[in-house]
Amino acid sequence: MQNFRNYYSILGVPRDSTIEEIKKAYRKLARTYHPDLNPGDKSAEEKFKDLGEAYEVLSDSGKRAQYDQYSRFWKQGGFQEATPRTPAWGNRGNRSGVMDFGKYRDFNSFVDQLLNRDEPKRREPQRSDSSKPEARDSYQPGTRKKASPASTASTASPRNAEAQLTVPLERAFTGGRERIRLEDGRSLEVNMPPGMFTGQKVRLRGQGISGGDLYLQIEVSPHPFFQVDGADIYCQLPVTPTEAVLGGAIEVPTLDGLVKMMIPPGVRSGQRLRMGGKGYLVDGDRGDQIVEIQIVTPKELTPQERELYEKLRHLEAFNPRENLPV
Repeated sequence: MQNFRNYYSILGVPRDSTIEEIKKAYRKLARTYHPDLNPGDKSAEEKFKDLGEAYEVLSDSGKRAQYDQYSRFWKQGGFQEATPRTPAWGNRGNRSGVMDFGKYRDFNSFVDQLLNRDEPKRREPQRSDSSKPEARDSYQPGTRKKASPASTASTASPRNAEAQLTVPLERAFTGGRERIRLEDGRSLEVNMPPGMFTGQKVRLRGQGISGGDLYLQIEVSPHPFFQVDGADIYCQLPVTPTEAVLGGAIEVPTLDGLVKMMIPPGVRSGQRLRMGGKGYLVDGDRGDQIVEIQIVTPKELTPQERELYEKLRHLEAFNPRENLPV
C-alpha cells in the first residue's frame, strides 16, 4: 500500500495522545501554516492540507481506531500480496472484528472511504502528466475539485469575489469545519483556521466567479460576557460580599469552559485578577484572561440571612467612613 501518511507525526503528537492534546497541537500548527499567513508558499499550503486530514481522522475516536488498525497491518507488510476478499467494512456478519484492507489499492483509497469522500479523480484514466497526486482544496479537506471538460469550459475570465461571514466568538476561537451558505444559494463546507478575528480574510480557491477565488471577510460577533483585546480576554465577574470578604475558589467562565480561580480574602470591587493562558489565540499562542471583580449585594434576603446580617452589623469593627477627608 503506497502513500501511507503518519498522522501522529504530522501533528507532532505521540500515539497515546488525548483528544485535547491533538486539538491543541492542530490549532497551533494550523495557525502557523495557514495559507492566508503564508501567501504563495506551496509547502505551507501542502502542510496545511495534511494537518486538516490528520486532525479529521485523529479527532474522531471511531476513525482513529480504524486508522490505528490499518497502520498496524501496514507495518506488517500484509498488503503486498493482498487479494480482494469479501469487504468487512460495516459487515455485521464479521464476528472477528478484523477489517479487510485487501480491497484498498492504496492508502488514499482507505482514507477516502474512512472520511466518506467521493471516488477520487485519480482512479479514472488520466493523462500522461497525471502521476502527481491530485491537490485538494486547502479549505475543504475531504473534497475534490471537479475539472470541467475543455469542450464545455467557460470562456469568461475568472474573477475574485467577496462575502461576509459572521461567526460567534467561541467558533472563531476553535476554528474547524464550517458550513456556510452564500448569497447565490451555494452551500460550502470549509475548514476555518483557529483564532479568527474581525477583518481577517479567508481565501477559498476556485469558489469565486468563473473559477476565481472567493474571499470571506470575517466578522466575530460581540460576546455578552467576554471582550477580546489582542491576545487577552476581559470579563467582569460578580461575587457576593461574603465571597469578597472570605475569598476562596470560585468558578469562572472561559473559552475552555468553567475554570476554578482563587480570589484573595478582602478582594475589592474593580480589582483585576489574571488567569494565565486562558485568553485568545494569536499566532499559535494563548493570551491571558483578565477578571474584574464586581461585588454585588443581594436585593432580597431570606429571614435567616437578614438575621445574620443584623448580627454582623453589631459585631463588625470595620468602618469604611472612618478616614473621610472632610
